[in-house]
This record gives sequence, C-alpha cells and structure tokens, in this order.
Amino acid sequence: MGTTATTEPVALTKESRTLSPATTSDAASSSPGVAIQFDEPPAVVVTPCNPFPRPYYLEAGLRRVAPYHFTYNTWCKERWRGRRLIDVFGSEFRDRPLEYYREAMESGLVTVNGKSIGPDYILKNGDLVSHTTHRHEPPITAEAIGVIHEDEDMIVINKPSGVPVHPAGRYNFNSVVEILKAERGPNFLPRPCNRLDRLTSGIMFIAKNTKAAGELDLKIKQRTVRKEYIARVVGRFPDGEVVCDQPILQISPKLGLNRVRANGKAARTVFKRLAYYPLANKDGQLSEVDGPSQQAEATERQERGYSIVRCLPVTGRTHQIRVHLQHLGHPIENDPIYANQRVWGFDLGANDPEAVQNTDEDIIARLSRMGKEEVADAVAYYDEMVDKYYEKKAEKMSGELCEQCNTPLYTDPGTQELSLWLHSLRYEDAGGAWSYVSPLPRWALPPQGMDGPTRVGGLEELVGAVRDAEFE
Repeated sequence: MGTTATTEPVALTKESRTLSPATTSDAASSSPGVAIQFDEPPAVVVTPCNPFPRPYYLEAGLRRVAPYHFTYNTWCKERWRGRRLIDVFGSEFRDRPLEYYREAMESGLVTVNGKSIGPDYILKNGDLVSHTTHRHEPPITAEAIGVIHEDEDMIVINKPSGVPVHPAGRYNFNSVVEILKAERGPNFLPRPCNRLDRLTSGIMFIAKNTKAAGELDLKIKQRTVRKEYIARVVGRFPDGEVVCDQPILQISPKLGLNRVRANGKAARTVFKRLAYYPLANKDGQLSEVDGPSQQAEATERQERGYSIVRCLPVTGRTHQIRVHLQHLGHPIENDPIYANQRVWGFDLGANDPEAVQNTDEDIIARLSRMGKEEVADAVAYYDEMVDKYYEKKAEKMSGELCEQCNTPLYTDPGTQELSLWLHSLRYEDAGGAWSYVSPLPRWALPPQGMDGPTRVGGLEELVGAVRDAEFE
C-alpha cells in the first residue's frame, strides 16, 4: 500500500507524517534509526494519490471533486494492539460495510507494513496500516472563500458554511486548507489560527508563517482577543443582555455531543437580541393559523418567528454557543443536532440540566440512527410537508455503486446539510490594535418586506455585561 517504496506522492495522515516506529517511545519492535523495509505495493498505489491541480469542478452550485485514488497510512494505536485487523476496521471505520474491508484485506488494498495480509492478522506495536481506496468526497458549496484582509503575515478570510477547515473524515481536497493551496500553489502552507466547525461560517485567520501563527495563538490563549458570533434562533429571544453561565459536559466524543451539566466545564456566553422577525406567510403577511384546531402544537414554533442574536463567548467550550442557546429554549433554527425534534422532542432539550426529559443514552441512540438511511433534518417544528421535502433533499445512500470500486454512493447534500445559522462575525484585539468584521450573512438580514438592522454596533454592551456578571 502507499508506503515509502512508492515513487508517486502518497497522502499521509497527520499522525503518520509525525510518527515513525523508530521514534515512538514504545516501539520495542524497531531499532532506533532503522527504517522498516516494505515490499513493493500493489500497482493501484502508483495511481497519483496527490494530484495537482486538484480535480475540482463546479456543478449545480456545488464544488465537486472527481473520484481519485488515495492511500491512508496510520501507525497502530495502543488500543488496537492484540486485536484482529478486521475487528479494528469494523469498530473504528464505519463508512463502509465490514465485508468491503474483509475483501480489501484479502485483495491487498489493505496492508500492514507494506505486506498483503489477511483479516485475521493480530496487530502489534509499530505496525503501519495502509489502505488504498478510490476516494469519493462529498460536494460542498461553490461559494468562494472571501478575503477580508491580507498582509505579509496573515490572511483574514470569510469561510463559507459547510466547508471543513482541515482534511478530515470523508473530506480532503474539499477543505479550506486544500482549497487555498489549490488557489495559491502547492508550496503555499496555510496555518489556520482559530477553529470553526464545518457548518459554521465567518472569520478565520490563516497565518502565512509559523511566527505569525504563534503570536496570534498566544493572544487567543491569553484571552486578549474578543470574538463575536451572530446566530438565527427559534422564537423571540429575551430583551437586554442575557448571560448564560451553565457548565458544559461532552457526553459523546464520537458524535460530538455536548450538554449542560453541573459537573461539566465552566462556560460563559453573553447574548443580545439584534432583531426579531415574526414568521411571514407566502404572501409576506404575518402568519395567522387557520382551521378549527389552529394546528396549535404543530405550528407553535413557526408562529414564534425567529431572532437574530449576537453572541459573545467568554470561554471556548466545544459547541458552547449552540448548547447554551438550546438550554435557554432558543436553539439555532437549523442546527442538525441541537434543534432536531426527532432527537430531543418538542421542547428541543430546553432547560434540562439534569437530563430528566431525555437521558444521555436516549439522545445518543437517536442521534446514532440519523444519517445514511434516516435523514438528519433540523427543522425546529414538525410539519409533514417540510419533513418530506428535506427527506428528498438530504444526503443519503443513493442505492447506486461506483462502477470502478463498487463503493455505495451518496446523493448530493441538501441545503440544510451545508449551512448552520451561526456565523463568526468579529475578531478584535482587546487593546484596540485591530478589528475585523465580516458582513452579515444573508440569513441574518431582514426578510423581504420587513425592516431591520443590516449591521451590528460595537462590543461595548456585551463586554459590559461580562463585567457586571463578574461582580454579581
């Protein structure tokens, strides 16, 4: 498989680039300074694994990547030692059926230390596991990465929603890092300085050199950098500044699920409503529900409309803004996790710090079922027609197979899977040395026929609320 014996470039994981059996402290099977010798890999690996220019093409508003061969390489992790190869793949890599992995091991597409082995091979410390596959990346939005500011050290970008920052999982070339490389040349090495989830849009800092990256990273760690997000949430958010101090606990690293918990990590977010928009019907008038029952339960959340909310995270917990908004009863409208009624029920997990309404186990089980066969839509209310629409539009298994590798193919992702109404709006130096603000995203602007703000003011009110909370 893709090993040091190949002459064509082979794509390595971050782990395989930085570790080797000769340098790991527990690699008893390798002598220091002696490289492991590999057999010549199967012919498929000589297919270029790192094509340049990248095989991008634009179609139907999406950036697509033509399928290509790719070799994953990773050293045996401690938890894999003493286990059968097929068992490790079955538990750790779930994007393909177990039978596919068995056939790949028997045919030589999966190797250990460059040698073709069977599925019953027992992994040991120092083993290099390689898997060559015909890779199919999900499409992402065709929206360009905007540049807000650029100098000799730093690029400040406006990241589109739905684009991952780094190659991860099913995404490789369809990532911010790889798109910037494709635009600026293969020798350009972008260094992201702040983290945004795939679905979150907005301001990111891309350093051009390690010195600039280190300096900004230090400022962020020292909390001398302020950041503001904007979110579109369910219902009418309360007036004034709202400070949420609820601690946050990660209850499923695998699913990336976090909840408010008394035994979680301290977290603080300040919120302030920028605008509220009652829901308008198709004629642009405020919604009035007809019918004898008024469809009260089915349309209550629709009638509540939505709010545009400014968010100042004082701490930096994973999903902090999303979790705090859910706890307050105003989750982000299209959040696929925290505003998913199929997972949380009608109250969407509001004000449930003791998991009385929904146990962690129930939530994890429901989330685990969402995805390939069942649509993980994020409507914050139940409406049969909307539900059917998203079911048709969401990414799921198409029932078709790749003609070259027999990989099960997905349909294109729907709009709701490419966007989260959470945007990184502003970064500024607390001392006033610099400040960068992006335009409001389209979903935060006033809807047609309504008046509302098209920009935000300064951070003084939100910062003042933080100080007031500290003295209480």
